[in-house]
Amino acid sequence: MRIGVIGTGAVGGTIAALLDRAGCQVEVTARGEHLAAIRERGLTLAGAWGDHVARPLAGETLSRQPDIAFICTKAQDAPEAIRANQQMLTGIPVVIAQNGLVGVDEASRLLPGSECIGLLALYAAQFLAPGTITVTAPGPSYVGVGGGAVTESVRHVARTLNTAMPTVATDNFVGTQWTKLIVNQVNAMPAITGMSAQETIADRRLRRLITLSMREAARVGFASGVTFGTLKPLDNGLLRVFAAVPVWVGQALPWLMARRMGTVPNQGSTLQSIRRGRSTEIDYLNGAVVDAAEAAGVPAPVNAAFVALVHRVERDGAFLTPAEVLAAVPRDSNRE
Repeated sequence: MRIGVIGTGAVGGTIAALLDRAGCQVEVTARGEHLAAIRERGLTLAGAWGDHVARPLAGETLSRQPDIAFICTKAQDAPEAIRANQQMLTGIPVVIAQNGLVGVDEASRLLPGSECIGLLALYAAQFLAPGTITVTAPGPSYVGVGGGAVTESVRHVARTLNTAMPTVATDNFVGTQWTKLIVNQVNAMPAITGMSAQETIADRRLRRLITLSMREAARVGFASGVTFGTLKPLDNGLLRVFAAVPVWVGQALPWLMARRMGTVPNQGSTLQSIRRGRSTEIDYLNGAVVDAAEAAGVPAPVNAAFVALVHRVERDGAFLTPAEVLAAVPRDSNRE
């Protein structure tokens, strides 16, 4: 089977290398030093799913039409990448492997002749050097579309991915996107402080703020009429309880998430972008919560503060200390 992967960062590079190892004919897109490294030495995968060097076709755009294409760029880069590859993407299943809430809808508008399917990656991977991807913690991926039942195209994508990595075809994909948005609340603090996700959660002051942002996101989701999808152990019932319990009780959730990350320091995708000098997806992560809160007429001050702090780091090039972070979050929220 021919596979096209547009954007070979942490998520896309993992998908490309594993499908290559499974016997697919893979073509990838990349830029700059990363593209040069893939062409010269191949795409190297290391870590939790074993070691493999893939030798895919590689260019700035796809040169042939695949049977399935994966869009794995950062959310803000996806429209431009889709337009650049539009001819090769028309009439085939196109899988949008991105954070946030809007990727599948944006792709569907740009590709009216294709079925656009969402993918949520629960594995942790790092892209810190050209040509090399490291999986730091294994985990399943979830594929689906819209708020309804699984389609045959979704099942086809899940079967293909399952030859290489654990994948689940899921109903209520929109609700599952919201649940992943709760998981992604751990991304902002590493980008703000320069610390790993495990380190930020181990710090009781930062863990409290992360808990507040997660609970705020859950409350915004419920205020927006969302039924959260299941990403074990999270589901709609657990998140409803989490949104209501005192903060000191709710801190068990990020603590549990840190344990599931393992011992390899997890930088998170937002910090990885900052370290590579690239713009982050923060407007599609915590910023998505802020946008939804405004539409629902409810407050989201902690998520708004996190968005502002990540943009401050992007602008100034300097990480903040925990004390500086604490001082920057609205005091009324921090007292809760």
